[in-house]
Amino acid sequence: MVLIGENLNVMSKKIGEAFKEKNPVPIREMALSEAKAGMDLLDINLGPARKAGAELIEWVVKIVQEVVDLPLSLDTTNVEAIEAGLRVHKGKALINSISARPERIEALMPLAKHYNASFIGLTLGVEGIPRDANERGLLAAQLIADAAGYGIPEEDIWLDPIVLPINSQQVQVQGCTEFAMMLGELAPNCKSTCGLSNVSNGVPTHLRGILNRTYMIMLKRYGMYSAIVDAFDEELKSIAKGKMPELEALVYKVMDGENIDISGLSKEKVVYVKTAKVLLGQVLYSDSWLEI
Repeated sequence: MVLIGENLNVMSKKIGEAFKEKNPVPIREMALSEAKAGMDLLDINLGPARKAGAELIEWVVKIVQEVVDLPLSLDTTNVEAIEAGLRVHKGKALINSISARPERIEALMPLAKHYNASFIGLTLGVEGIPRDANERGLLAAQLIADAAGYGIPEEDIWLDPIVLPINSQQVQVQGCTEFAMMLGELAPNCKSTCGLSNVSNGVPTHLRGILNRTYMIMLKRYGMYSAIVDAFDEELKSIAKGKMPELEALVYKVMDGENIDISGLSKEKVVYVKTAKVLLGQVLYSDSWLEI
């Protein structure tokens, strides 16, 4: 699985301050650390970047690419900033993201074509978050068709089903998983990605890792091409690279509805079984799901 590091993010206090103050040191250090951690791309998340966003993203892209030889995912809602970042980016960039809303398509798809960039196609329409896998499929088909109209090849589209927090959108997690199952037939020539850490957003910090890792196993089974992840979760990276086959096989058994006797399992494996059941909607989410 291709991994996109999420740690150059305006929401991080240290990185956010470095963006604001244009202090290159923490940004370069983080970029180097993510590259050393094995990331394939780096996400540069500036948020809305309403004020001087174009100038800021140009500066960030340049200083990051001075120290790492990795493609960047340009992550901001500011269209002007996206173009500024594309203009100075070395190599093939990734636009994060283009939703299935007319104003985003009309503003950003011409930029993707002009700068030969890939883009994340976010399955978000004019009515907001899709209700289920079928609505995600319709939005994905719309994005693919619109991209074709701009001459953008399907290989440059990374479809994103929108992973939502399990503590407030448990049913939506299953919709996302079901969409991943459909992707191979729906869009065999497209890539796929997701903001994996979103599934645990708002969950107590000590529980976030196990949710992220278990959900990675589930999505990976259905061919998810990439994920935007915490670059420093070592166990998650091992799963992504296929180095934990026993855990993967165990989660697959839960997904297949097998009745698993947890009494003979290690503590680690019990945690994965219980977490998989929550992610599948077999157990109602609560912060104490591992204690039940």
